[in-house]
Amino acid sequence: MNKWSKWTSVALTASLGAGLLSGCGGNDNGGNAGNKGAEGGAEVANLNKTGFPIVNEPIELTFFTGKSATNGNKFEETLVWSEYEKMSNMKIKFDLIPFDSLTEKRNLILAGGDYPDAFYSARLGSADLMRYGQQGVFIKLNDLIDEYAPNFKKLLDTYPDLRKGLTMPDGNIYSFPSFYDPDFLPMLIGTPLWIKQEWLEKLNMSEPQTTEEFYQYLKAVKETDLNGNGQADEIPFSGAGIGPLLDHLKGAWGLGNRGLGHKFVDVDPETNELRFIKTDPKYKELLEYVHKLYQEGLIDSEIFTIKSSNLYAKGGEGTFGSTIMPNPKTLMNQDGYVGLGALKGPHGDQMYTHIKVPMVHIGAFAITDKNKHPEATVRWMDHFFGEEGARFYFMGQKDVTYKETADGKLEYVDEITNNPNGLTYDQALAKYFTWLGGSYPGYVKEQYFKGSETLPESIATGEKAEPHRVPEIWNNFNYTEEETEFMSSIGKDITSYVNEAEAKFINGSMPFSEWDNYVKTVEKMGLEEYMRVYKQAYERYNK
Repeated sequence: MNKWSKWTSVALTASLGAGLLSGCGGNDNGGNAGNKGAEGGAEVANLNKTGFPIVNEPIELTFFTGKSATNGNKFEETLVWSEYEKMSNMKIKFDLIPFDSLTEKRNLILAGGDYPDAFYSARLGSADLMRYGQQGVFIKLNDLIDEYAPNFKKLLDTYPDLRKGLTMPDGNIYSFPSFYDPDFLPMLIGTPLWIKQEWLEKLNMSEPQTTEEFYQYLKAVKETDLNGNGQADEIPFSGAGIGPLLDHLKGAWGLGNRGLGHKFVDVDPETNELRFIKTDPKYKELLEYVHKLYQEGLIDSEIFTIKSSNLYAKGGEGTFGSTIMPNPKTLMNQDGYVGLGALKGPHGDQMYTHIKVPMVHIGAFAITDKNKHPEATVRWMDHFFGEEGARFYFMGQKDVTYKETADGKLEYVDEITNNPNGLTYDQALAKYFTWLGGSYPGYVKEQYFKGSETLPESIATGEKAEPHRVPEIWNNFNYTEEETEFMSSIGKDITSYVNEAEAKFINGSMPFSEWDNYVKTVEKMGLEEYMRVYKQAYERYNK
């Protein structure tokens, strides 16, 4: 019996066992709690189907809530949630869990059964949504969205890929996502490849357009005392990990043509079949190119170990010739960096591949079967997927937290941008908002979002990237329980081995003479089965 057959037998047994347990447990498959209110009369009688308040008589709900370090410690006291409570007549208790310990605590309460009315910014993955959705813990939202979420339904109809990405293999939707406007390219890029304009000018060089010109720039940075301190302390390129650089460069070899949601598989343009990127001969060429940069000292020697906070402190000394991060100005207090567009590779390929999926977090908000007010909760959430709610969530109230300029643009008030009490920008924002740190459910549009992605240099990067952006962005695929079991075992072993080998090829501890052996190892680990599972999920996604 081969590896695939053994695994299938075990997975099928586990799946059947889970099904029997589900049958004994009292929760119907699919979580029909979402329809109980519609049948229950009293709950619906209290509900207003449109407008505010959402309910006539106040109701209280508890949300398990992920919290970033930049958020305040009492969501209920922020302007957005205190005002929304008045508008909606719904009082929400946000149980805050730091993101650092979120996964562990979320898993514990789900397994223990003592879970809340909903999970808010709790970073639920598709495997959890599928597992607990089929058990009835998370209610299915299909009909509730159709009836009570006009804003979100409009987005699903406008962006078919959003519906594809949210729909589980059983045909149900169990969550509201964090969704970025697909036309807001600087937000989807997130972390551009920045280059120091002042140093380009000192070197009498034009902005690099090809991988060779990028190499020549890095080499010149290393060989020139550009900061004028008499020391050879310039670092041509630095970043937190080597992965982002590979993700930016692989389009120069025609790879990664479905975006950052699929780093291992894309579509071969010659055959139109799925392709495993990391064993392709072109990927070997990319690794050889990056190895050359590393070997010649053009990449920071700490690239594989440095943490983001240390990277920002190091870059604050003004020694980076290029880097990858959200914005050097906001994170390193360094002006004068410009974002590069898509670099052209040695075979003429030119594609901007470092583009995230618009549906950044699939499980940003999920309602549980403990919730006695599912219709009202859906209405509560839907507000933030409309124009009015998105503006309110990110900008607050006019003349309180923002003002509108003569040309119609929205800007935060001086108390936030230039706080009289010496608060930082984030500290001033945290008094009013809870979107800091990300992972929130909602709809992000350029005109309402005022992060570093909306600064002029980020907008300019998006304009450069636009002509060569990847032709199609796939959302992450959703797997059946059987497929999830495979991907979290054999699939994870494959991707872990590939990542380790990738680093070794770049740092030189594995010579490129071992490439063929590396490819054979990946194949022996179960690549054929991996691609079969991927194809099954892909075909479902495309239906």
